[in-house]
Amino acid sequence: MDNILPLAIDGQELTKPIIISGPCSAETEEQVLQTARELLRAGVKIYRAGIWKPRTKPGGFEGVGVPGLAWLHKVREETGLKVSTEVANRAHVEAALEYDLDMLWIGARTSANPFAMQEIADALREDGRDIPVLVKNPVNPDIELWIGALERLYNAGIKRLGVIHRGFSTYGQNLYRNHPQWRIPLELRTRYPQLPIICDPSHIGGKRELIASLSQQALDMGFDGLIIESHCNPDCAWSDKNQQITPEVLSVILDNLVYRDTPVPTESLAQLRRQIDQLDNELIDILAKRMNISREIGEYKKTHNMPVVQPGRYGDILNTRIRSAENAGINGDFMAKILSTIHEESVRLQVALSGKPHE
Repeated sequence: MDNILPLAIDGQELTKPIIISGPCSAETEEQVLQTARELLRAGVKIYRAGIWKPRTKPGGFEGVGVPGLAWLHKVREETGLKVSTEVANRAHVEAALEYDLDMLWIGARTSANPFAMQEIADALREDGRDIPVLVKNPVNPDIELWIGALERLYNAGIKRLGVIHRGFSTYGQNLYRNHPQWRIPLELRTRYPQLPIICDPSHIGGKRELIASLSQQALDMGFDGLIIESHCNPDCAWSDKNQQITPEVLSVILDNLVYRDTPVPTESLAQLRRQIDQLDNELIDILAKRMNISREIGEYKKTHNMPVVQPGRYGDILNTRIRSAENAGINGDFMAKILSTIHEESVRLQVALSGKPHE
């Protein structure tokens, strides 16, 4: 992908930071238009709304479908805002292009599916329109899968490409809805410096109170813009209400963000330190999950009157983990110290649950 072109609409290159905003879902014509009017007053230039909504389970709101495209068309006519939506298959692409949308994006579930990506790429190639397309990272943290999705579009002649970093799915309770794992988009930037990266703090955080801090963090890392979900009445939204904000709140957030004309290069010491900070946060999350499981094991042992410490099990863990660490280039003695400390804390938790001393 050596010839990626700048993101542009109607021949006009998008200025940075690129700000895209609008509701998670187009619900009614009035909701779509009212939100657009308020966003126009907030200074937003590109409007987003989901027309087709992939849901984890059947029975939820799956979008209004094609009628919503007419509402987006009306938004552009009335406000002058550029309009965009998510597409997941050939039929979506064809319908969106029929209504002459200005930009498309591809969701995390779709970017993880090579068959769907090829279908979308073929539809765009056959149309031949010079339309910018943004690709969200796949739900799982696989940079090669993300790049593969981009390559399918690029090979189909789509040169105005960008990506949306929306975080990666995790299991269990976390601070974020989708863990940012910043190192992955930063690695993508290292491989393809010309590729615009837009952050989606709404999906990363999953909570409206995290949007401002995540937005600033993304801009500090040199991201090219933000895509933020906003709704004229977010508490009554039909989908993802907790991560949507009003256009008025969006305006306050945007006014208080610090925009740096010259972002710190990824290779710089400051950038590397930010990556270290993020990795430390991830280590804390993982350790918290491990200790929660240790507590569950402690409860099981207590119920079944089992000893807290089982030396054979610990020995096996120690040996296998140290070998794995050494294979990954980590010093074995260092790994042994870490494992020993973790084991001691796990034993302490289980002893506290059992109410009796070590056995």
